[in-house]
Amino acid sequence: MPTRHKGSARETRALNTFIKLTRAMETLGGELQRHLASYEITPSQLAVLEALLHLGPMSQGELGRKLLRSNPNMTALLDNLERNGWIARERSQEDRRVVVVSLSREGQRVIEKVFPAHASHIAALMGVLSAEEQEQLGALCKKLGLSLSRG
Repeated sequence: MPTRHKGSARETRALNTFIKLTRAMETLGGELQRHLASYEITPSQLAVLEALLHLGPMSQGELGRKLLRSNPNMTALLDNLERNGWIARERSQEDRRVVVVSLSREGQRVIEKVFPAHASHIAALMGVLSAEEQEQLGALCKKLGLSLSRG
């Protein structure tokens, strides 16, 4: 549904683009959430496990920055992952204020099972776009995201 705002052409174009982007992300996110539910994992949990799998152990603060999550949100998320036995948290020996998060054996088993199916599902969903369109969309999203993160 396009905007009903009666502003300038610039505003109307921006609002319509924003609406399309938001609707696409909401629809994609909902589909991914349903798919991940079959594995009894949330998108946020998957993001943590995937980051630890591909980047290795890191501090809770660094993990939160990489996943664009606030400290309180990360603490609750990590509490649940630890309760499931999927991660381990330890105080850094160099700086006792820092908590280092790593995958447990069970967490490694879960992410190595779930991630390939998740990646394949994303590829199928994005398959409506050609390879060139996916590259263009990726470049446009990166441009928008970088411009917003600077200001």
